[in-house]
Amino acid sequence: MQVVSSGLEGVCVGESRISLVDGQAGRLILRGFHLHQLGEKGYEELAQILWEVPLSGLGEARVRVAPLLREALPLAGGLAPIEWLRLALDRLPDGKNPADWVAALGVALALRRNPQAEPDPQADHVADIARMAGLRWPDGLRRYWVCVAEHGMNASTFTARVVASTRAGQRAALSAALGALQGPLHGGAPGPVLDMLDELQLAPDPAAWFGQKLGAGERLMGFGHRIYRVRDPRAEVLRTACQKIAEHSPELAARLRFAEQMEGLATQALAAHKPGRVLQTNVEYYTALLLEAIGFQREEFTAVFACGRVLGWLAHIAEQEKEGRLIRPEVRYVGPLPAGD
Repeated sequence: MQVVSSGLEGVCVGESRISLVDGQAGRLILRGFHLHQLGEKGYEELAQILWEVPLSGLGEARVRVAPLLREALPLAGGLAPIEWLRLALDRLPDGKNPADWVAALGVALALRRNPQAEPDPQADHVADIARMAGLRWPDGLRRYWVCVAEHGMNASTFTARVVASTRAGQRAALSAALGALQGPLHGGAPGPVLDMLDELQLAPDPAAWFGQKLGAGERLMGFGHRIYRVRDPRAEVLRTACQKIAEHSPELAARLRFAEQMEGLATQALAAHKPGRVLQTNVEYYTALLLEAIGFQREEFTAVFACGRVLGWLAHIAEQEKEGRLIRPEVRYVGPLPAGD
């Protein structure tokens, strides 16, 4: 009898040298570095660590892709930001220069906000995207993209590897990863965290509010994770990024103080309501505060995440293509059989 694991939970599908997601100890290790050791790294520097080859020509790539994406902007009307990123990838020829894909996602994100923006090929990638998009605190954006660049065999990364295993090419694998990320169970939680905090601001008794939500069977946004059984290590990195900006932003400082107070109440409520489960703060909680402070709209959050995660996707695509094995699992048939069988 075949063992069935719903959602592939607990199933090891291969080996990788890219990252270790240790849910029991709350560790995230990327190519031998703890996540907190990478907080000061540049985006290009992290790419070199993940890919084991330099990310070269990124400034020139931004200039190269910008006219192609600007021509496509009239087609973006009515599309969600993550759908626009998928369309942007389709405007590029399917080559093997990863700088083009990285540049395309960042420039597409910026042009959606400012169609007349022009890239500066001499500028740092994150700073240039922030300038083009009219954003604040580019160092906060850098820290965010470094923090979320890679996270093991998550849904979108696994999707990218499945498509890469068919030899469909980098563009097809990245487009599939974006499609997986579009689902609310994978990439859609940061916006609702802010909705929750907004509602809590008006609640006369936040502790009672948490109790009522849990009693009604509702989720607390920004808490709990499929893998981590302790506090998500990315949550502390992003909280620190928020603190750095809050030193210069009274608005974020007040927002952060309130969020920290609500975090304490939420974890207490979760411990009381579900004593048999460990439900701690996850990456989405402080992501929401950080991206709001930088200047993004809530509906953009998933697309912003993709611009960081593309580094990890490309690392996995390269590893899968090198491995060369088509991913083809089995499924247990539970339907009817022909009469007599």
